[in-house]
Amino acid sequence: MEEKKVVVVTGASRGIGKEIALKYAENGYNVAINYVSDKTNVEELEKEFKDKGAEALIVKADVSKSEQVQEFIKAVIEKYGKIDVLVNNAGITRDMLLMRMKEEDFDKVIEINLKGTFLVTKEVVPYMMKKRDGKIISLSSVVGVTGNAGQCNYSASKAGIIGFTKSIAKELASRNIRANAVAPGFIDTDMTNVLSDEVKENINKQIPMRRMGTAREIANVVYFLGSEESSYITGQVINIDGGMVC
Repeated sequence: MEEKKVVVVTGASRGIGKEIALKYAENGYNVAINYVSDKTNVEELEKEFKDKGAEALIVKADVSKSEQVQEFIKAVIEKYGKIDVLVNNAGITRDMLLMRMKEEDFDKVIEINLKGTFLVTKEVVPYMMKKRDGKIISLSSVVGVTGNAGQCNYSASKAGIIGFTKSIAKELASRNIRANAVAPGFIDTDMTNVLSDEVKENINKQIPMRRMGTAREIANVVYFLGSEESSYITGQVINIDGGMVC
């Protein structure tokens, strides 16, 4: 019987991260995810994994704290012995115009979104290098490519992820480790569900396909990048935005 592959998905308790984790679970992967404070969502997710025949490891860990990241990845290795795919999905927003943005709100977004991606990747890569195989997919955003008013902190963090991804792709390619990023546009999630119909309509007008994307559409591309079907793709940023950035 072929040994199951293992994927680590950060920030997978809801939204895009949850769909990514479920996509891998549906395809026979064992899944490791983290949570910071609210365990209710991940406990419900654990049941969904089991229904799909997948095993789940859930660890309390803040990706911006190196000691907690080390313990998280250590727990994954102790349980599964390897990590085949890493998905850096954990992220937050603290939107505000530059002149009104607090320093702590800038710092927190950078710490979680960008530094967290660095810390988790750095901890996982040695295990991938040892077996000379691995896939790293990091969630950027179209605003990391285009910028967006009121999101200088978020845009900076997501642009940083693109530079980070391209750099490690060059460093790790000789070890058969691929690193890519995806840049979602407007996606229909809990964060957008709170918007009024008028705001949603205005957003849709900005999108050539005239609709928001779904979390599953993001998950499908992330799964492809983590599979052997993408074996010759590295250092790339794939926009998943209905044509917003062409």
